[in-house]
Amino acid sequence: TMNDSPSTFMLTIALCIKLGVAPFHLWLPDVMQGLNLTTCLILATWQKLAPMSLMIMTNHQLNTNLLITMAALSAVIGGWGGLNQTQIRKMMAYSSIAHLGWMTLVLSFSPNLTTLNLMIYLMLTSSMFLMMTTLNSTNINKLSTSWQKTPLLAASMMITLMALGG
Repeated sequence: TMNDSPSTFMLTIALCIKLGVAPFHLWLPDVMQGLNLTTCLILATWQKLAPMSLMIMTNHQLNTNLLITMAALSAVIGGWGGLNQTQIRKMMAYSSIAHLGWMTLVLSFSPNLTTLNLMIYLMLTSSMFLMMTTLNSTNINKLSTSWQKTPLLAASMMITLMALGG
């Protein structure tokens, strides 16, 4: 069948590497930590659009078993990896890995729901990075000083961070 062909396998793997889906996720947290906030925003949002669009358009030809396996692995690694982080950019990288896991899992069953999930992820992630830029805060410990200056923005950032955590 088409799902078992080497070209579909390679397409699935290539898109998952580009997206940072586990087990091809190891580059993402360190790269995001090394970027400035604007570039990090682009990597976490804009750079996900093309590969996810390709996955949504070709979802009937992608290897379903491979997708489900990588999706489950991503959800687990993304969730666990983000727990012990104080650097918000690394936390956002693990959030991205987990969200891509859930999107990839849902893709096999409902591409429309994947599209909705992607749009919500893009809005939450964009707002998170814009708040980080406004508060000039990239560390959870540094965020505590933001409460005195802009309590509403700091509270919004914490709520958005919790929403991105699942």
